[in-house]
Amino acid sequence: MKKSVYKGYLSILKEELLPAMGCTEPISLAYAAALARSVLGTLPERVEISVSGNILKNVKSVIVPNTGGLKGVTAAAAAGIVAGNAESKLQVLSEVTDSEKQAIKSYLAATPFTVNKARSECVFDIGVKVFSGGDDAYVRIEGHHTNVVTVEKNGKRIVDGKLFTEECRTDRSILNVCDIIEFANEVKLCDVEEIINRQIEYNYAIAQEGLKNDYGANVGKVLLKAFGNDVHNLAKATAAAGSDARMNGCNLPVVIVSGSGNQGMTTVLPVVVYAKHMNAEREKLIRAVTLSDLITIHLKTGIGRLSAYCGAVSAGAGAGAGVCYLYGGGYEQIAHTIVNALAINSGIICDGAKSSCAAKIASAVDAGLLGMEMNRCGNQFMGGDGILDSAVEKTIDNVCDLARIGMKETDEEIIKLMIKSI
Repeated sequence: MKKSVYKGYLSILKEELLPAMGCTEPISLAYAAALARSVLGTLPERVEISVSGNILKNVKSVIVPNTGGLKGVTAAAAAGIVAGNAESKLQVLSEVTDSEKQAIKSYLAATPFTVNKARSECVFDIGVKVFSGGDDAYVRIEGHHTNVVTVEKNGKRIVDGKLFTEECRTDRSILNVCDIIEFANEVKLCDVEEIINRQIEYNYAIAQEGLKNDYGANVGKVLLKAFGNDVHNLAKATAAAGSDARMNGCNLPVVIVSGSGNQGMTTVLPVVVYAKHMNAEREKLIRAVTLSDLITIHLKTGIGRLSAYCGAVSAGAGAGAGVCYLYGGGYEQIAHTIVNALAINSGIICDGAKSSCAAKIASAVDAGLLGMEMNRCGNQFMGGDGILDSAVEKTIDNVCDLARIGMKETDEEIIKLMIKSI
């Protein structure tokens, strides 16, 4: 393939496959708060927070890691202020001590916090302003989780490479199913092995933790108890168990995809389970996961980081494509797997990060695997059926339009309903 495309695909993987501890929206908020505190230079006496509706949606109900079970916007910000290490970005809360956990609770009880809706139209918008005496500091993150676009102290903009991290990202429009398959076939293992192995190691470890212990609604464990451990159900249960743990306070890191740990686990874990079942060679697994990751990123790019459309649907389709690749599928088989999966589950709503994400992940993996098995049996959904087109790329465009444009009012209504319960 073209060197420019090859290089671009490598860059996309390196930009996307990042380690994170905890749900990425509260962690991004904690990162902004930790950075604001470091710029202020002292513990703030007062905190003002502004967030977009989609950030509120994804922070409201999920446990912030290393806080002793705290949830919500103020908890995430307080954790970042009291105990966060801004240099660690999405692992900002990875080194919190037991004494700091108590200090976070005490700080929350003693400090005035104000939470407002962000004024911009950006669906991913976090602003944290902190005050002490006559000084203040302000940090804003926009677009995606570590994209720091504003750092100010006492109203003066700071331009410092260590603080101001607005990121130039590789153009995702180069992604397409045909080139992704070619890249998976041709990529030099030495170019992707380290980041893919880390993704497999981290995400499989938290899934095993979710299967061993009690987290949230224990969706993964329920699946195994109710339906057995055949490879299809084990793939669903393993992915769900990772979300069980992650949404409910587990401190193990995950490697994210499209800004989401849940999508990172959904993308990789079914492929790992099937590879173990098939005794696939390690090289085949790495190439299959590479394909699954890039398919997921491609499906999610036209939707955006946050929306009313559950991102697990894209990741489940990516996982189905990865398993199809393990079975020797080429372009036609993988394209039909993707279209089948999207036909089944497109339209599942995202109503924030929480325990039920694990069940949605199980459904998304099931759709991806059913789409794959349909193709293996010579069956497929046809262009013209609903929103499907005869071409896979056009179907992907249709789904992206549905999620980004068609579900915009749905997103607004979801946020209204969730605000009522605060």
